[in-house]
Amino acid sequence: MTTFVFRNQTVEAFFGYDGMTYSGYDDISMVPGEVDRYIWFYQVPVNADSAQLAQEIESYSSKLDIVLSAADASKPFVVFSLVNLFPMRLTGDETAVQQAVTAFNDHIAALAASWPNVKWVDFSEFTARYDADTLVNWKYYLMSQTLLNPKLARDFQSWWQRIEGELALQRKKCLILDLDNTLWGGVLGEDGVDGIKLGGDYPGKAFSYWQRSLLQLAQNGVILAVCSKNNEPDVEEAWQHNPFMVLKREHFSALRINWQDKATNIREIASELNIGLDSMVFVDDNPTERELIKQVLPQVEVPDFPAKPYELMPFFKQLVEKYFRIYAVTSEDRAKTEQYRANAMRQAEQSHFADLESYLYSLDMQLDIIPADEHNLPRIAQMTQKTNQFNLTTRRYTEADVQQRLDQGWRVFCMSVRDRFGDSGITATIFLEPTDDTTVNIDTLLLSCRILGKGIEEAFIKTVFNLLRLDGYRHITADYLPTAKNGQTADFYDRMGMTLEATDEAGAKHYSMALSDMFEIKNYYNIRVL
Repeated sequence: MTTFVFRNQTVEAFFGYDGMTYSGYDDISMVPGEVDRYIWFYQVPVNADSAQLAQEIESYSSKLDIVLSAADASKPFVVFSLVNLFPMRLTGDETAVQQAVTAFNDHIAALAASWPNVKWVDFSEFTARYDADTLVNWKYYLMSQTLLNPKLARDFQSWWQRIEGELALQRKKCLILDLDNTLWGGVLGEDGVDGIKLGGDYPGKAFSYWQRSLLQLAQNGVILAVCSKNNEPDVEEAWQHNPFMVLKREHFSALRINWQDKATNIREIASELNIGLDSMVFVDDNPTERELIKQVLPQVEVPDFPAKPYELMPFFKQLVEKYFRIYAVTSEDRAKTEQYRANAMRQAEQSHFADLESYLYSLDMQLDIIPADEHNLPRIAQMTQKTNQFNLTTRRYTEADVQQRLDQGWRVFCMSVRDRFGDSGITATIFLEPTDDTTVNIDTLLLSCRILGKGIEEAFIKTVFNLLRLDGYRHITADYLPTAKNGQTADFYDRMGMTLEATDEAGAKHYSMALSDMFEIKNYYNIRVL
């Protein structure tokens, strides 16, 4: 990726040189088009004249607006918030500089809300870690105009790498929790439903704050699961009858409450949820259990649990920042707990039927095929970033990338799925690149793992093929690009009747197909094209 950085001081020590190009200091005269991304990194300069300094800061908003209007709107534009690294007031009532800083930061937040390609980064999150003497090294500033201390470059790069993951909507999917001395204080089997430490005074108050915070995590798209050595009837009683219990049965998408080893339980949870072990974080107060998972399931993240209950909230903050925070949350993310619970109900229901077709008829499935638009574009981009298993090419796209392809004439569809157990939301997408008047190439085809197993993927692509044929297209090309996780899709295009034209040394497969006839689709799918 190539990046152009607008800056008003020296920042090369922090962003490096690989793929990076920099403006002159406070120079907006050149806005290059041949880059993949823009970064705006201005910080408050040093000036004891507060009125003059405030005026200079106020000019940054208009300069940024000028650059945005000239930049390619299809490319990501990341704007750092202003931080006054060396605040200096000659009088106690001087507020002009801080007001100017606040106004600029409010301005960039408003820009991010209205420009799809603009994302703003709260730089104060990084600087708040250090005292004023650490943030600024005057020797470096006076010699090279590097106001932020270059000795912090390595820390900055680690932090920035995590922020880039957030901007790309990359995070862990599932938090697996122990119960005794983890979700509450004490041991349920010994202390009883009313004896565990939860609510009231410390330490129960600490566990209440912890549970309320975990609930917010679930409501923002993180799957919660339980893996506990316990008697399940005792846990159910605690969930139902302890008045201070915040997290209850309905907040968890998968449960393993038994006396089986936890490595086996976690494997089963991953299988039940149909997600990878590398998408999981395991939290347990017992260091022996943590070490078991580290040794047996190294793909699972296993943070150290705090020794004291009063450390739970700082621990929660660390979990969020390291594993679970993303730039924005979609409505599908917020509904994720209920969607995975509905999947468990579907699996239980399937056991009541003698054959798969009878079961599929019973689901009353509704598939809505929807062209990409401003409302679903964030979700479509998010799926390209997060979906690994049923993803034929695993190409990652930002919202701006998707919009750019739409502007170039690509056809992009997504699919929303629901049945009598619940609404799975937008869970599939396909990107189609016209190569001539009668031919399209499938650039991207993916489906969320939680809707697999019911033939929906075939119904989706056959419906799209039928739409293309009605629009005059007569030929399809497509690729399968192998990754460590998408092996289950290796023969998907073969099953769809496409012709394998070539296979290269890396295992990539190249297909083609003539759209000569309309595809027949099973009538247990109720399909609408919107």
